[in-house]
Amino acid sequence: MDLDQLNETALGMVAPGKGILAADESTGTIKKRFDSIGLESSAEKRRDWREMLFRTEPAMSQHISGVILYDETIRQNAEDGTPLVKLITNAGSIPGIKVDTGAKPLAGAPGETITEGLDGLRDRLNEYYELGARFAKWRAVIDIGREGDDSIPSQYGINVNMHALARYAALCQEANIVPIVEPEVLMDGDHTIERCYEVTEYTLKRLYEELFAQGVVLEGTILKPNMIISGQKSADQATVEEVADMTVQCLSNCVPAAVPGIAFLSGGQSDEQATAHLNAMNAAYDLPWPLTFSYGRALQAAPLKAWGKTGDVKAGQAAFNHRARMNGLAAMGQWSKDLEGGK
Repeated sequence: MDLDQLNETALGMVAPGKGILAADESTGTIKKRFDSIGLESSAEKRRDWREMLFRTEPAMSQHISGVILYDETIRQNAEDGTPLVKLITNAGSIPGIKVDTGAKPLAGAPGETITEGLDGLRDRLNEYYELGARFAKWRAVIDIGREGDDSIPSQYGINVNMHALARYAALCQEANIVPIVEPEVLMDGDHTIERCYEVTEYTLKRLYEELFAQGVVLEGTILKPNMIISGQKSADQATVEEVADMTVQCLSNCVPAAVPGIAFLSGGQSDEQATAHLNAMNAAYDLPWPLTFSYGRALQAAPLKAWGKTGDVKAGQAAFNHRARMNGLAAMGQWSKDLEGGK
């Protein structure tokens, strides 16, 4: 393990005004996205879509620090034969790779899941490093029970997922790949923001206990958490200021200062919501780590709609440039709603 290399990569992933593009949708997930615009999900079309994003300037060089890829994508070449990984590095961005194989039902815990993918991970990480990946991502999924059901999540469900996250992180560092640790407390459901805080706080504390126990060096990691936010079906929706305040409070209680940076997932928020919440945190608080974004849908929905089934590259890139710029400004606390008029 080369800690200096890991730390340098991690710091690059949270460089000022930059964040991470999550372009790691599985074949099944991207098919749903393409279905929404009436486009067939073929390997060629998936390649064309991602190539369009990776060639977008100034978004890629000015606002995107890294790109999380799917196994198919890290092996693909652009239409002119250039490896897609090369397009990313040419823009000054860092290639990464999703390595988990998804959340499956957790035995003995109805309604909860465990993320799988540890089998054979050491060999896969070594191969991904040779293919150009310098960071990886693993997502643990923590749901919150509906209608006041506080049996979900269980301590068991959280514990096994945080243990697996730490095992993954240790293997990544062994391969000189920075692990993004992503414990996502879902915003589905009808829970209050206070319940989200309670579950997220417990989850993060268990995560850092496991990372310590398994010898993971925090200076070579990035945290990708959910924001503290009301459930989508909750009758009481928190304000932007409440989300920012409670998220910062939770992170301050749980995340060691040694962590190089925090890159939030958008978790089903609208494009503008995700930007506004990130901006509010950066504008109002002085924190020990940079706060930035690691967004998938919140960066891609607008360009996907603009690109459409006609493959309008110019329109797609204009929309991606706008959303990347908005989130880059939010990562520095410099965004305002007025700027959204420049779409």
